[in-house]
Amino acid sequence: MKLLIIISIMSLVFVSGCLAQDSITRLDVTVNDVTVDAELASTPSEWTLGLMHRQNLDENKGMLFIFPDSKPRSFWMKNTFIPLDIIFIDEDKKVINIAEAEPCKTLACEFYFSEKPAKYVLEVNKNFSQQHNILPGTEMNFDL
Repeated sequence: MKLLIIISIMSLVFVSGCLAQDSITRLDVTVNDVTVDAELASTPSEWTLGLMHRQNLDENKGMLFIFPDSKPRSFWMKNTFIPLDIIFIDEDKKVINIAEAEPCKTLACEFYFSEKPAKYVLEVNKNFSQQHNILPGTEMNFDL
């Protein structure tokens, strides 16, 4: 009987872990010559967490923040360990500006701002934009 209970609990833990991993919504974002496999952040709690506490970010991976409206945006790197390009994108899916952001190791973290109202923000590894010739005005392609 004890063995059956232990097996049942282990099965539930395994299934819960699989469901949590499967619940991450992903979307391909294509720009110039590359496709980014992006996790979606579309709720306030997902926006707040972002890529915090991640130790690495694989090549051509990232996070796409989707906001309900276009307005000036600011991001910071509190508890983020990976240097990032923060790509601010307007409602027409064109790049507004790109901030090269470093991890924050103090209590007073720098803020990175959109130069115009942004509806989307794509975070990728630092230098990704330079490597793929992504500049202000570059069009991003993704379907929501």
